[in-house]
Amino acid sequence: MARLRVVFLWHMHQPFYKDLVAGEYRLPWVRLHALKDYYGMVKLLEEFPAVHQTFNLVPSLVAQLQDYVAGTARDPFLEVVAKPATELTPEEQRFALEYLFQANPTHMIGRYPRYRQLWESFRSAGENAERAAKAFSAQDFTDLQVLSQLAWFDEFFHEEPDVRELVKKGSGFDAGDQRFIVERQRELMSRVLPAYQEAAQRGSIELSCSPFYHPILPLLCDTEVARAASPGLPLPQERFRHPEDAAEQLRRAIEFHEKTFGTRPRGAWPSEGSVSEEVLALAHEAGLEWMATDEGILARTQGSGFPRDGSGRLLTGGAERLYNIYRYEKDGASLHLLFRDHTVSDMIGFVYAGVPAEVAAVELIRRIKESAQSVLNAGRDAVVSVILDGENAWEYYPHSGREFLRRLYAGISGDPVMEAVTVWEAIERHSDFGRLGGIAPGSWINANFEVWIGPPEDNRAWEYLSAARNFYQEAAPEAAEDDRRLAWEEILIAEGSDWNWWYGPHHHSANDREFDELYRKHLSNVYHLLGATPPEALAQPIARVEVRPHLVGQTAFIRPTIDGELSSYFEWLGAASCVADRRTSAMHGKQYVLGSIHAGVNDTMLFGRLDFVGGVPPGTLEVVIKLESTEAGSDQIRQKLLLEIAVEERVISGWSVRRGEEHPGHEEEATQPASGLVVRLSKVLEFALPLAELGAARGNRIRLRCSVWRDHLPVDALPLEGWLDLDVVSEEELAARA
Repeated sequence: MARLRVVFLWHMHQPFYKDLVAGEYRLPWVRLHALKDYYGMVKLLEEFPAVHQTFNLVPSLVAQLQDYVAGTARDPFLEVVAKPATELTPEEQRFALEYLFQANPTHMIGRYPRYRQLWESFRSAGENAERAAKAFSAQDFTDLQVLSQLAWFDEFFHEEPDVRELVKKGSGFDAGDQRFIVERQRELMSRVLPAYQEAAQRGSIELSCSPFYHPILPLLCDTEVARAASPGLPLPQERFRHPEDAAEQLRRAIEFHEKTFGTRPRGAWPSEGSVSEEVLALAHEAGLEWMATDEGILARTQGSGFPRDGSGRLLTGGAERLYNIYRYEKDGASLHLLFRDHTVSDMIGFVYAGVPAEVAAVELIRRIKESAQSVLNAGRDAVVSVILDGENAWEYYPHSGREFLRRLYAGISGDPVMEAVTVWEAIERHSDFGRLGGIAPGSWINANFEVWIGPPEDNRAWEYLSAARNFYQEAAPEAAEDDRRLAWEEILIAEGSDWNWWYGPHHHSANDREFDELYRKHLSNVYHLLGATPPEALAQPIARVEVRPHLVGQTAFIRPTIDGELSSYFEWLGAASCVADRRTSAMHGKQYVLGSIHAGVNDTMLFGRLDFVGGVPPGTLEVVIKLESTEAGSDQIRQKLLLEIAVEERVISGWSVRRGEEHPGHEEEATQPASGLVVRLSKVLEFALPLAELGAARGNRIRLRCSVWRDHLPVDALPLEGWLDLDVVSEEELAARA
């Protein structure tokens, strides 16, 4: 009798959140998902010995888990949870309110009445953390600290007596409860990796991997491949072509996997299901025996899609092609390939959460069987590949989707035709393989790479990566071994797919700003570790998400005295200004240095003023003021000027001017004098510069932005995005605009 084999591949992944230079985690999702889905998904299979599955564990995720379990992870989010509520600073209170409600409001927050009550209080304050903090008592904060963590505890952990008692308590938590919820996390996380190893040893699961830091391998090999999938796609100005990086990401992943679990992986889910012929050749060279990707890749490779009926079930012909295992052979490279059923996989990820579990499980099994029936009727075995994220979907299901999964697994186990097998079991039991002599490049999304390259933000991110990669190649030979090693690690981290996932128009989250800042921090660390100053551009966000600074244009000529003092309110009256809204970046530990900038012109001079939050910061820092003059009514740049001001213990120790493009690490080559430049620092920083030094004349526009750096890394910037613009026009025209 022909068999219907269902291959479940659960992809477990999080970006690399650790800042290697600062040594701390910038987002908490590895820890929180380790308390929840990483453990529960594999533990559940103990109840269904006949159900075998494949779990794809990304090495960078595993490395972060090991860091937490070893007790060496510095997690500022957990530190705020652990701190007594009465000792929280206003900034920490704001942070707690910004972050500790980041959970599904129905199935995680709503599961705990007190947590929901606190969330409603936060919402009634317009989700404004500063306003809400005034209404929150110390007890409110303590309850929030405890419940925000408890909401992530796995269903299996809820069965343990001490956790069950805490859930039963419900509210009125105390310092002892707070300590328990913090200290217990490390012990619970320590169970995750052993659970996978034990399941693999008893044959319940197969463990596969992805490239180490989850890069899009075809784009690492050559960004031009994106045009093979999307002809005419705009690409970065500089072509990124480093197949050696792709090979290292694969090699490291396989070696790390073997060191961690004791066996080499037979196969891999390439990051985002992204493949190309060059990638399959690298996989073969690395010793992999199988890879999986999406049905869209097979459709483009074969020149024929997979039509479905009105219910989404595959029609005859499509099922015969998709529900098969293929043998890829080209130029000496050979590999088994599986192609995911896109519709079925997405139904689990995005649809069945809203359907009663018993209905969803029965409907899914029926859908799979009906789609595969034509293959079975022909006397051939059918292999249905169900591949999706193994963690994020379950926040949208009641009780983490456990009832749905239990009913699904039970239904498959009890069906005489169906069996749930690992990828390798499916390959071993298969006999009638399809044949492929080539592969169309693409990813699991639309069989192209447009999520990660093409839009302006994505291309800018690639350009910054290219610049850092090139700089590493030039500067690394002269660096100390430890610095060179860390800088290279930062390059590999920045090659990960997750940063570009959030750039461009396709995806957005509450943490867009944090992902953007962390990506630029990884790249900045490359320059810093190799003894250079990062490009000023890395102080500015790549992501064009909504920000709320208060911008005011210039309305009158100004003639302030440049002395670093706030001598008179009237001397800056009429200047353009940008006042920071510190709510726009909720990254914990973010240093807010710049409060506002003011700037203006008169007939001959440009003036600027920087106001600092809480006064001029102590220690060593550098203030960078970037100035550009442009043609009237266009973005054509006439002159660029970078004013760099060194400050030691609130005193200017020197400044320099660089013109034209930036040359990180080679500032002395670009330094030039600026005639008539005056810079002063006392309570504020003020400067004056003749317009002639910028080549600015009547009808031109001047734009400026400022950033503050410490230890050669960006700390703060204003405007956070874009520029403060000044039009070089007559005083009469400015007055008319007022």
